[in-house]
Amino acid sequence: MSRRPTANRRLVLSAALGTTAMLSMPRLARSQKKYDTGASDTEIRIGNTIPYSGPASNYGTMAKTQAAWFSKINEDGGINGRKITYLSLDDGYSPPKAVEMTRKLVESDEVLFMFGQLGTAPNAAIQKYLNSKGIPHLFLSTGASRFIDPKGSPWSLSSLPSYHTEGRVYAEHVLKTQPNATIAILFQNDDYGRDFVKGFKEGLGSQTGKIVAEAGYEATDPTVDSQVLTLKASNATVLFIVALAKQSSQAIRKTYEIGWKPTQYVIGTSSGISSTLVPAGLEKSVGILTATYTKDPRDPRFENDPGMREYLAFMKKYYPEADALDRVNVAAYNASQMMTEALRRCGDNLTRENVMKQVTSYKDLSLPMLLPGIRVNTSATDYRLIRSMQIERFDGTKYVAVGDLVNL
Repeated sequence: MSRRPTANRRLVLSAALGTTAMLSMPRLARSQKKYDTGASDTEIRIGNTIPYSGPASNYGTMAKTQAAWFSKINEDGGINGRKITYLSLDDGYSPPKAVEMTRKLVESDEVLFMFGQLGTAPNAAIQKYLNSKGIPHLFLSTGASRFIDPKGSPWSLSSLPSYHTEGRVYAEHVLKTQPNATIAILFQNDDYGRDFVKGFKEGLGSQTGKIVAEAGYEATDPTVDSQVLTLKASNATVLFIVALAKQSSQAIRKTYEIGWKPTQYVIGTSSGISSTLVPAGLEKSVGILTATYTKDPRDPRFENDPGMREYLAFMKKYYPEADALDRVNVAAYNASQMMTEALRRCGDNLTRENVMKQVTSYKDLSLPMLLPGIRVNTSATDYRLIRSMQIERFDGTKYVAVGDLVNL
């Protein structure tokens, strides 16, 4: 993997795709070759924007994991003899910048599709443009409902569980375990935060009166300390934190420092031990609840798990400077494998339409780093990849499963 020293922090990778044991299947029969812009006999061009700078820069590691994956499969011999050229640009978690960089990748760099972009607001800013041009907008790191809408946005596909549905999971867990709870909500004031909050309130049903305080913040706010102080005044017994990793960490730390002791729920995308709990302070994070669908590299249950060993060996060889224990890298690893499988299934029909057909035709696809019992399924009328999650509680060192899988 190499990075050109430009203002855009352009990450460029040329790699030939190959298969792992998880993805190995008989080679597709050859047929007449079909290509759209961005594909040829020798190359497939993939575009990505992600925040290498700005308030969500810690998520830039996801694109680096994806680049490392393509480097690995380059060494494995490739998919149908074609190399991947992976182009990743810094969007700073800024919607206008995401639009600018995406247009460059599509119109100047001529990528076949966009892949693995982070965030609800940046992806929402480019969604109409990509859908109007019929360019796949794939495996996005956001679970906003607008990205699992085959009728309204048929070219967009999220890689995460629905934020709306995940919100319902937390609400139902509160009702089950703390029927007398009062609830405070900290949320990012955009579609990302509102999607979770809407699902959470629907999960409470007739019990929405349990919510006694809500406070929003802007992604550019330096801290959420004032919001936490406002919420504490409600004396709520549950705090639902709908925030990016940085702000989630701030909220956990501030809650501890002011002596407020509610049961805290942190959304899955911001529950990483390395990215959120370590900065907050592990001793301050004990008891945090979240929901996940991936194996945790810190969980001793998976110490001898073949999929875990495969993942850790990959990270050690191809991205050794990364924190392999960080869940965001696991998520990027999963997305990369799903993308690889779709491209393999495309055979010599590398049109944008066929790429979209393949990613919406998964049937019980198994990935090494999904929790046991979870499979990937999609169809032309249902874009939800992940349909189950596991509630977990942080014990000061690792997350521990609470109860059984919850079907979404």
